[in-house]
Amino acid sequence: MPLSAPAPRQLHHLRDIALRGFLREDGLVDIEAHLTDTKTYGFPSEHRGQVNPGEALHGMWVRMTINTDMVITECEAVTDHSPFDICPGATPNFRKLAGLSIGPGFNRAVNEVVGGVQGCTHLREVLAQMATVAFQTMWPIRHRRQQEQRGAEEAGAPRRRPALLGTCHAYAPNSPVVRRKWPEWSE
Repeated sequence: MPLSAPAPRQLHHLRDIALRGFLREDGLVDIEAHLTDTKTYGFPSEHRGQVNPGEALHGMWVRMTINTDMVITECEAVTDHSPFDICPGATPNFRKLAGLSIGPGFNRAVNEVVGGVQGCTHLREVLAQMATVAFQTMWPIRHRRQQEQRGAEEAGAPRRRPALLGTCHAYAPNSPVVRRKWPEWSE
């Protein structure tokens, strides 16, 4: 169902973010993001001269490699297009994200490593979305591993509280989804 009809308007800015999750042959996972900002009008730029309509103002890439424990093993960032010459100088700092764990506190930890003058606002913002894609990509891998562990446990051993419980409307403890999937955890 689309949004309601908007008031008359004219497009001025377009940000496209493509996010992809890849299972590698070595068992690791690559999460890649490509961010592009364009304008529908041309404007002068200190660094680039004239930026024409539809030409990328920002064009940036990030690749995070993670293991099955959701720990970043490598991170690479590249800035192809930016408003200033100096912007690509922040990209090497994103390598310092290696060792961070994707989970509670991830955004705070990212800001400690590449926040402020150490990083790039646009690259830093896309990392939060990459974390979500990491969970979506890793879900079947981690689910299979949990099933194997569950099978190895003794019969009748209590199940652990599902990590997704309480994380969104569908997984509210009193939702029909939780009653169906995890009746022992529903309210």
